[in-house]
Amino acid sequence: FEYSPAEVHLKRGERVVLELTSLDRKHGFKLPELGIRADVPAGETARIEVTAEKAGRFPFACDVFCGDGHEDMTGTLVVDP
Repeated sequence: FEYSPAEVHLKRGERVVLELTSLDRKHGFKLPELGIRADVPAGETARIEVTAEKAGRFPFACDVFCGDGHEDMTGTLVVDP
């Protein structure tokens, strides 16, 4: 399992909608430093609004155990100044 892309770049102040699609089973998305948490049901797309208010590197991960490889479901939101 993995996020693709595993690194997402935004400019500070930019507002986007992340679309997360699970093709196989339920997954989760947690970006704790921005207070974001969502479920991604099997065969569906979750849409998550993000406003990049401060610059930095913010790790995200799947927080629903999804099987072998779960620990590889990580990534980084990079907010450039």
